[in-house]
Amino acid sequence: MSNFNTIITGTGSFIPSRRIDNSHFARQTFFDKAQTVIDSPGEDVVRKFRDITGIAERRWVEENQTTSDIAAIAARRAIEAAGADPETIDQIIVAQNFGDVMRGTIQTDMVPSIASRVKHQLGIRNPQCIPYDLIFGCPGWIQGLIHADAFIRTGMARRCLVIGAETLSRVVDNYDRDTMIFSDGAGATIIEGVEEEEKRGIISFAAVSHTEEEVHYLYMGKSYNPESDPDTRYIKMDGRKVYEYAITQVPPAMKAALDKAGIDVKDIRKVLLHQANEKMDEGIVKRFYRQYGIRPETTDVMPMNIQELGNSSVATIPTLYDMILNHELNNHKIEKGDYLMFASVGAGMNINAIIYKQ
Repeated sequence: MSNFNTIITGTGSFIPSRRIDNSHFARQTFFDKAQTVIDSPGEDVVRKFRDITGIAERRWVEENQTTSDIAAIAARRAIEAAGADPETIDQIIVAQNFGDVMRGTIQTDMVPSIASRVKHQLGIRNPQCIPYDLIFGCPGWIQGLIHADAFIRTGMARRCLVIGAETLSRVVDNYDRDTMIFSDGAGATIIEGVEEEEKRGIISFAAVSHTEEEVHYLYMGKSYNPESDPDTRYIKMDGRKVYEYAITQVPPAMKAALDKAGIDVKDIRKVLLHQANEKMDEGIVKRFYRQYGIRPETTDVMPMNIQELGNSSVATIPTLYDMILNHELNNHKIEKGDYLMFASVGAGMNINAIIYKQ
């Protein structure tokens, strides 16, 4: 008896070549939320930042590049890897949160949608190829996979292009220490429905959302510099509350996805977690396994690239996945038959997780 599987047939990513290491911020004047100058030397601020987040550098796009530009580049690479005809793509789902923001501005441009712009850049003429954006915080790319899986299983689509792309360097407040967390990047995947003897691909998923006080943990707010225009808004977060929320709420969601899959936790080969904060991610994975009475070596099960690439929101997991498949991440590999978990948390606050068999 054959199975109907939703599988990833091609991946692609765009990682900007422009490296911004931590020394870039050593002479920056930072302010706190109360708009009071932080009196610590810049070198101390940067050192503490790395100790907490693990980030040594991040990537920013070139001045002439936008989110739709880098999304299209990653998409072309995924299409090529899948050997797919772009005209056979039924849906283009782009997970993003700020649209195209031109260098030197802070204005979000989402009309037309980023997905429509990607379809245009790919030169797809098929009117039955439907492009749309998904605004879901950092878990957007995973949610895009969940959407694609639903459309494929109901027969409304056979092949989807799911992209996560962001240029956070355009929406950060240079006077806020959290500026150092954020980066740019894009990852894309071709998702297809196929009938096969073996059960593989997307096995199960779980998603939760908390929107009481949690809805304000990540938000748009004024610059911390008291001399800045109070009407101009930048990405802001309550780091402590995000951390506490993530380490308490993400592990149960991961467990829900795994329990639905009906497989043993020891069968999970890799946990590809949103690259948000090194210590936070390690805490999430340890708490996840603790629910099953296991204490894993996180360096074996949890690949990370945040140290060099920073937090590019929706792009972190698809770029991490693409890097591993292309043998670009030392000490980590994914082989046919491996069970993977994709999991993320972000603005909303939203959480999701997928169990995937390679």
